Amino acid sequence: MLPQVPDTPASLAVMEMQGVTVTSLRDPANVVLEGVNWTVGVGDFWAVAGLLRSGKSDLMALASGLTRPARGIYRMFGEQLFAGFEHQRLALRLRVGLVFDGGHLLHHLTLAENIALPLLYHLGERPPEVEARLGGLVELTGLEPWADRYPAEVTRNWQQRIGLARALALRPEALLLDSPLTGLDPRDTLWWLETLDALAAGHSILGGRPLTVVVTGDDLRPWLKRARQFAVLKDHQFIALGGRSELGRHPEPLLQDLLPAGERTT
Repeated sequence: MLPQVPDTPASLAVMEMQGVTVTSLRDPANVVLEGVNWTVGVGDFWAVAGLLRSGKSDLMALASGLTRPARGIYRMFGEQLFAGFEHQRLALRLRVGLVFDGGHLLHHLTLAENIALPLLYHLGERPPEVEARLGGLVELTGLEPWADRYPAEVTRNWQQRIGLARALALRPEALLLDSPLTGLDPRDTLWWLETLDALAAGHSILGGRPLTVVVTGDDLRPWLKRARQFAVLKDHQFIALGGRSELGRHPEPLLQDLLPAGERTT
């Protein structure tokens, strides 16, 4: 069983990047972002927008600890992550949950088995404990009628929800979501927005503890009343925009495409 890690003090950053170079997951020789300076504090709710191939997925992979920066310094909960996999840092990395675009499920496992996998693999919990936590996660996502089905038997939206439940199984302190609203209809979009709101505020599935949240997307419109901090990816750069009140006054031209007309300055 993994050692228990205390909650992060509010004064300590969940993630901190200094002069970071982000490379492509598919081609590590390809630089997608350079000179990234970004701090995510405890309780933040970031929305990071960018156009196609701007580096959103690659940034989330690095932020979650799956990859390492080609250059620069990246600290997670105050500890620097270096190149290569370090088993002793596994407990640190598991404090951050990641929801991939599309869920990235194992198709030979049922939906319930996909959710339970990190509990069995990382915590070694016995079936009664797994079943107790699994029930709450299935209820959260509304998947009770389909829990015994396989990923290929449900739509992409339900696969994405399973990815969320799996990421929450280990009760992380921070949650990263790569384009969670892609391809959703308005009803499903509202479910995601309301669910992430509840998680950020403190959901019972996490014992009422507020969750630090970072989402990416093609634009900022859905997140204007949800997120509290905003950024865009453009021309290999990470551009922090500040909070809600600062968006309309920011000079970044890309915001003309990422914000509704009522939020723009003229």
